Amino acid sequence: MKFTLSWLKSHLDTEAEVDQVAEAMTMAGLEVEEVHDPIAVLAPFTVAKIVSAERHPNADRLQVCQVETVDGMKEIVCGAPNARAGLTTIYAPIGAYVPGLGVTLVEKPVRGVVSNGMLCSASELELSDESDGILELADDLQVGEPAAGVFGVEPVIDFEVTPNRPDWLGVAGIARDLAAAGLGRLTTPEIVPVAGSFDSPVSVALEAPELCPVFAGRVIRGVRNGPSPEWLQQRLTAIGLRPINRLVDITNLISYDRARPLHVYDLATLSGEGIVVRAGRGEADSLVALDGKTYAPGAADCVIADAGGQRAIGLGGVMGGVSTGCSDETVDVFVESAWFNPIATAQTGRSLGINSDAQYRFARGVDTASVVPGLELATQLILDLCGGEPSMVTVAGQAPAAPAAFAFDPAYVKRLSGMDLSEDRIFEILFALGFTIMRGSPWSVTPPSWRRDIEGRADLVEEVARIEGYAALPDAPLPLVAPAPGGVLSPRQARVRTARRALAALGYAEAVTWSFTKQSIATLFGGGDEHLVLENPIAADLDCMRPSVLPNLIQAAARNAARGHADVALFEIGPIYLDDQPTGQRTVIAGLIAPHADRHWGEAGEDPLFAVKGDLLAVLEEIGAPVASLQLAQGSNRDWWHPGRSARLQLGPKNVIVEFGALHPRVLKALDADGPMLAFEIVLDSVPEPRGKGGKARGAADLPNLMPLTRDFAFLMDEAKAVGDLTRAVAGADKALIADVRVFDVYRGQGVPEGQKSVAIEVEIQPRAATLAEAEIEALMAKVKAAAAKAGGTLRA
Repeated sequence: MKFTLSWLKSHLDTEAEVDQVAEAMTMAGLEVEEVHDPIAVLAPFTVAKIVSAERHPNADRLQVCQVETVDGMKEIVCGAPNARAGLTTIYAPIGAYVPGLGVTLVEKPVRGVVSNGMLCSASELELSDESDGILELADDLQVGEPAAGVFGVEPVIDFEVTPNRPDWLGVAGIARDLAAAGLGRLTTPEIVPVAGSFDSPVSVALEAPELCPVFAGRVIRGVRNGPSPEWLQQRLTAIGLRPINRLVDITNLISYDRARPLHVYDLATLSGEGIVVRAGRGEADSLVALDGKTYAPGAADCVIADAGGQRAIGLGGVMGGVSTGCSDETVDVFVESAWFNPIATAQTGRSLGINSDAQYRFARGVDTASVVPGLELATQLILDLCGGEPSMVTVAGQAPAAPAAFAFDPAYVKRLSGMDLSEDRIFEILFALGFTIMRGSPWSVTPPSWRRDIEGRADLVEEVARIEGYAALPDAPLPLVAPAPGGVLSPRQARVRTARRALAALGYAEAVTWSFTKQSIATLFGGGDEHLVLENPIAADLDCMRPSVLPNLIQAAARNAARGHADVALFEIGPIYLDDQPTGQRTVIAGLIAPHADRHWGEAGEDPLFAVKGDLLAVLEEIGAPVASLQLAQGSNRDWWHPGRSARLQLGPKNVIVEFGALHPRVLKALDADGPMLAFEIVLDSVPEPRGKGGKARGAADLPNLMPLTRDFAFLMDEAKAVGDLTRAVAGADKALIADVRVFDVYRGQGVPEGQKSVAIEVEIQPRAATLAEAEIEALMAKVKAAAAKAGGTLRA
C-alpha cells in the first residue's frame, strides 16, 4: 500500500514531515517498508532552455545543442527527435545519477563531440513511461528552477498491510490511527448523500446472497468522460497507478482513499434494464476481463450478469469485463458498490489466477457499512468531474450485521499489559479508533464496522497498548525460576539427543520432513484412515497424517538419486500417527540407506542388511535399550517390508520395539524410488527406560587391569534356529568372565549334515581378580558348551 504525504494530509491536519509520519506509523504497528523521496532523487536536475540545435557532424540522428543551464551555457549532444531551439526542458549535469538509466553521467565524447551533460525524458527521470523524446515544459519556467518543484513530486510511503487490517488499505484508515496516536487531528470530510432526480432504470437481482449479500447501484446520465484533471493524475501516478479516464480514475481514487472498491459500467452496453448477481456456470460464462484474459468462472465464483442473467459482464469483487467498460464516448453509466464474501473472493482469485486491487481488498474484508456511502462519494466526484444527472440509489440485499458489543473492564489493560493508564485515557484511545463505548461497570464496547478483527477484551488491550506506544510498557524482569533438579532434558529428550548424535556419528544425515503425507501413500504403510485426513491441507499431496516416517525418507532418497546422489543414508526422529486419539501418536527413530556404491571389480562386500542391523544395534545400545534381552523374530506382518529380508526385535510378541530390513520393491515402485533400500524404525515409546540408581552420579569406571583372552568354538545347529539364540546363551554362561561373543563364520556344505549349519563364534574372556589358571579356563569352556547345548548347539568335532 502506497500513499503520498499530501494525500495523508487531506485526512490528517498535521505539521509532521514524512520521516515523522513513517516513525509514528511504525510505532502504531504499521510496517513501513520504504519511504521513497523523489525530491532527493531529482535534486541535481534543473530547468534548462535550448538556444540552438545543429546536426552532429558525424551522426545524422544526433544534434549538438547549445543549452542555457544553471551552470551557464553548455554544449550537449542529444538524440531526441524533438530537441529544437527554444525548447524548455530538464538538464542533468555531469556527475548526476539518472534513475531511469541507472548510470552516473561522466564527461566523454559522443562521436567526437564532448557532451557536457544530458537533456532528459520523462522515463529517464522515472516520472512516467514516456521515452519518445525529451521533456517539453512551459516556456515561462525560469532556467535553474529545480525539477522537483516543476513536477510537484513528493515523498511516497510504502508499507505492508497485515491481513487483519483491511481498513489500512485506505488512506483515511491510516489517518485515523495516526490521529489516535497523537500525530494530528482527523479531518476526513463527511460523505454527504446526493439526491437522485429519477428512479434508477437498472434493477438488481441477488441470486447468490451467500456470495454477495448486498449490492447497491445508481445510474448517472449525461456524463462527459475524458482525461482526469492534473491533481487526480498526479495522485494516482505517485503511487504507481496509470491514469485511464475520469470515471475509472475516480473508482481507483476511492479504492485507495477509503478502502472501498467500486465499478462503473457503460449503460449503453448493458442488455436489458437489470443486473443479476449469481454463481458462475463454467464455460457458459466465458468472459474477457479488463486485463484482456478470458476466464470461465465456476459455481464457487460470483458473476455479474446483465438482464435475464444470460451474459456474464464481470467477476464479482474481482474484475469487470471488457464488454461493459467505459470509454471517452461513454455518456450514461451505472455505478456499482457491493460487498462480496471475502472467502469466496479469495478462492476466485486463487482458482482463476487473478490478483486485482479489488480482489485484494474484498478478500481481506471491506467495511460492510461503506456500501452506500462509497456510492454517494463516487457520485459526488463524478458530478464534479464529469457532470451528469444521478438517479435514486438501488439497494438489493442486506449487509452483514455489525460487530456485537461485549463487556470490557478498563482495569484489564493494566492486568494484561502492565500499563497504568486512567480510564479517561483508555476511553480517549478507543473512541479515537472508532469504537462505541457505554461506560458502566463493566464498559460495553462495540467495535466499528471496519474492525471485525476485534473479538474480545484482549484485542482492546492490544489497541490501547499500540496507540499509547509499546515504549510505555513497564520494564520489569521476569521472576526467577529455579532450575529443574533433574536437569533440563527429560529422559525422553535425552534419548532423542543421544540417538541423533549416534546416527550422525554412523554417517547418517538427518532429514526433517513433514508430519503429513499423501493419503494413498499412507494407505501403503497401514494408515490413510479418514479420521487422519486433514480438512485444510497445506498441499494436495500432504493431506493425511503419516503412519510411518519411512515414506518421507524414501521420497527424500529418491529426490537425492534424481539429482545424482543415489548412495545416501538418512534418519529422522519424529512423530507418527496411528489413530486420531492422543494415545495414537508415537515417537519413532527411523533410518534408511540406499546402497548404490560405485561399481568395482573384486569380491562382493558385506550384505547391507547386516550393516543396517549393526547400526540399529549400536543406536539401541546408546539409548540404553535392553539389547541382550531382545528377541529376534524373522519376517514382519507389515507388507511394506520384504518378506524374506526383514525382521523385528521385541520384548515378547506384544511389545515390538523395532522393525528392520529391506523395503518391498512394490512399495518403492509406488513411490517412484529405485531399490534396493533398507531401513529400520524404532518405536521410542516401546523402549523401556533403563533402571536408574535413585538419581545418583555415575561411579568410577571399572577398567580391568588384566589382558583378555579368546577361545573359538564351532557349533552345529539346526538351520531353522536363530544364531542370536546361540550367542545369547553362550554370553550368559558366565556373565562375570565372558565379556563378548562374536560370530565370525557360518558354514554350510561338505562335512555338515543336511538341514544344519556350522556357526563359528569367538568368546572373549576378561579376568578380573587374577589371571585364570588352565583348570579355570577348562571349567569355563565346559559351561560354554553346556549353555550352547541348551540352545541347540553341538560342538563340532
